[in-house]
Amino acid sequence: MRIPFHQIDAFADRPFTGNPAAVMPLAEWLDDATLLSIAAENNLAETAFLVARSDGVADYDLRWFAPACEIALCGHATLAAGSWALARNRSLDRVTFATRRAGVLTVARDGAGYTLDLPARGPRAVDDAELTAAVMTALGATPAALLMFGDDYLVAVFATAAEIRALRPDAGAVMALDTGPDLLLIATAPGADDPSAADVVSRAFAYEAGIGEDPVTGSAHCIITPYWAERLGRDHFTAYQASARGGHIACRLDGDRVILGGACVEVIEGAFLL
Repeated sequence: MRIPFHQIDAFADRPFTGNPAAVMPLAEWLDDATLLSIAAENNLAETAFLVARSDGVADYDLRWFAPACEIALCGHATLAAGSWALARNRSLDRVTFATRRAGVLTVARDGAGYTLDLPARGPRAVDDAELTAAVMTALGATPAALLMFGDDYLVAVFATAAEIRALRPDAGAVMALDTGPDLLLIATAPGADDPSAADVVSRAFAYEAGIGEDPVTGSAHCIITPYWAERLGRDHFTAYQASARGGHIACRLDGDRVILGGACVEVIEGAFLL
């Protein structure tokens, strides 16, 4: 079996930046074990698998797999999948994806880039001394506040972007945080005086999913956009994820939706032999 393979850097305006995702359109679904094995073989933060639909609900079914597990919501791989679909049909201005746990998501053209429409998922404040101490150990620094959404998103808010860039997380201590099986630990701070010139600077860590530090994370900004919109007193702002690759994200809160904007660059095209 030859499966089309496209590696696309999302939230990137040039190769080798942003977050790489594999986009793999399928004629029909393979079993879950095979999908996970393919994602592990690709060894990227996420592999997006697509199956076309014709029932009018959405253009495609979409699932995301990290090297170690299936993911409930992935922003950058959705943006990559949307850029792939729209590049192959110039008559379309948007494409829709039906997902298993995040509803129907839309990627639309936006000048030279794209926008991604996600459900708004604002975090709640956490007052847990034991968990705060564990996060301090995991990140090697003391956050000004701790927030959480569900069991899978833990947000450490810091005072300065310099603190975010200086973090040296302990992978074992991050994985030991007892919040949920697919924990994404997000560190975020105002971007004042940061070289990125962004309003907000963040980093994200997903060791349990087999990713380590995620280069640019759409789902993380889905979580923090409601928080920063309220704190900044406006519904839109610019964000920069300060990983080694780095990437810029335009963030906007629109009612109960978060709109993320960015560009994509396809860097590899080929076939996966199964």
